[in-house]
Amino acid sequence: MFLENTINHTKQSGWIEVICGSMFSGKTEELIRRINRAKFAKQKVEIFKPAIDTRYDEEEVVSHNQNTIGATPVESAYNILILATACDVVGIDEAQFFDDGIVDVANQLANAGKRVIIAGLDMDFKGRPFGPMPYLMATAEYVTKVHAICSKTGNLAHYSHRKIKSDKLVELGEKEEYEPLSRAAYWEEMKKI
Repeated sequence: MFLENTINHTKQSGWIEVICGSMFSGKTEELIRRINRAKFAKQKVEIFKPAIDTRYDEEEVVSHNQNTIGATPVESAYNILILATACDVVGIDEAQFFDDGIVDVANQLANAGKRVIIAGLDMDFKGRPFGPMPYLMATAEYVTKVHAICSKTGNLAHYSHRKIKSDKLVELGEKEEYEPLSRAAYWEEMKKI
């Protein structure tokens, strides 16, 4: 279970929180919840997302439940360093779409005393670790793995199964293109390919 800053610090120190899991598991929903709590506490917050993620909106982070929060789209993770200088809390959504530079950026922000909250897919549609996410999880102080419910078995889902034919690593989509599956259901589907 994640504990929010349980030690009363006399000097501000930063840290990294990673929220990961499959599609439809509530990663973005949890990111929005944590950012809204920081706003309620009157902390200066800024949310960033990769410019490539235009599924719902170009300038908002949007959960599958249609909850939204304003965000700044960036082409490169290093743009975040320039844009987040006045923030106490930095949110980053869809971190798997950034290059490995996001790891350095997150560490620089945390080392500068900022709370960094990152959400992203831990595995790609082939069940492999996705982009920089394993490195972000390894360097984070807190990692929260959230789960969807398998659309075939009703068990916990760990995998994002792509229902359309495409070998592209990045294929933006929703319920028409992807479904959350448990381990057993995912590997059953992979046998059919």
